[in-house]
Amino acid sequence: MPAPPDAAQHFERARRALLRRDPGIARVIRASGPHRPSFEPRDPFRALVGAVVSQQLSTRAAATIQARLDALAPDLSPTALDGQPDTALRAIGLSGQKVSYLRDLSSRVAEGRLDLTRLHTLDDDAVTEAIVAVRGFGIWSAQMFLIFALHRPDVFPTGDLGIVKGCQRVLGMKSRPAVRTMERAAARWAPYRSTASWYLWRATELPESVFLEASS
Repeated sequence: MPAPPDAAQHFERARRALLRRDPGIARVIRASGPHRPSFEPRDPFRALVGAVVSQQLSTRAAATIQARLDALAPDLSPTALDGQPDTALRAIGLSGQKVSYLRDLSSRVAEGRLDLTRLHTLDDDAVTEAIVAVRGFGIWSAQMFLIFALHRPDVFPTGDLGIVKGCQRVLGMKSRPAVRTMERAAARWAPYRSTASWYLWRATELPESVFLEASS
């Protein structure tokens, strides 16, 4: 599934708008320098498999298991995945529960109950509805797919821990903000909340001095 042809251009427009609108996000943008997200096309099935693999794991642990899965099934398709016994999938580090999630995903795609070729034609709510129907997939998984696979421009995953921590830093709060607080802050980032989210994730990786300077 190709990325929208203007995804990178949209990101730059959003970055410039956020620089003007919000001093907190602007500090993160300036401190991030030339860093940008990837706009490479992503296979939708691989993206959804990756969402299962990464559930409740650190980035490093998820990358390790994903690499093992790629080695086990280089052509990561429903057919290739179905050809692997549960024991082989468990051996690379997938839990029994995650194996069951992948089985349900594969069967839905293979049988046409989840048509991955149509997802890019649907609006955000319809994409979310289709994805959460799969066992083990919730709102967070759907939002990650919308942002990173479909490059939808205005998604704000308030349930993501990185977003919560990033908001805490950008808003200069001593404790983690409530969802309502984050949504109020994000209102001024619309319709560029996906780009704002990317910079909130970046905020968690920046030195504390970036934010201490703002509060001094």
